[in-house]
Amino acid sequence: MEMQITGKNLEILPAIRSYIIRKLGKIDRYLPNILSFDVVATEESTRSPDQRFIVQATVNNKGTLLRAEERGQDLYTATDKVAEVLSRQIEHYKGKLPYTRKRAAPSIRINTAELTAAIEEESESSPKVVKTKRFDVKPMSLEEAVDQMELLGHDFFLFYNSDASRLSLLYRRNDGNYGLIEPTVS
Repeated sequence: MEMQITGKNLEILPAIRSYIIRKLGKIDRYLPNILSFDVVATEESTRSPDQRFIVQATVNNKGTLLRAEERGQDLYTATDKVAEVLSRQIEHYKGKLPYTRKRAAPSIRINTAELTAAIEEESESSPKVVKTKRFDVKPMSLEEAVDQMELLGHDFFLFYNSDASRLSLLYRRNDGNYGLIEPTVS
């Protein structure tokens, strides 16, 4: 497993890099099929010193995405918090899903040309589509879609429902339950 560590608005010093590798490198013991592991450390100029540093970690485990983002007063604190969040997500993932899983979750691909064009059009006053995401949709059951949405921490999840043989949209309701939208062509 190769961990990609990048910094935004700051330089990643060797001491910080080794600390991140030491704290987050243990994850490959629990997830043997990691395809990519990206860590982004950011420094923002905020009024609150406790929120100044942000560490984001994204793990692609053979199609299942685990993502954590935490803030702290320094990079060490934020890294510790991210390690805790990822360990909880792995525990949830390992406890809910069988070890021999054949299906993979959708991988997200962002078209940078369309994103740049959308940013340029932002200056106009009428609402425009400012971001387009494209991703491969893999067949999965409703239960797998709920688990994947929880692992990603999203409020909605688009998937190909293998039970109904069509695209479905799963979303989290305000009361904490889930809703399912199944489109039909009229």
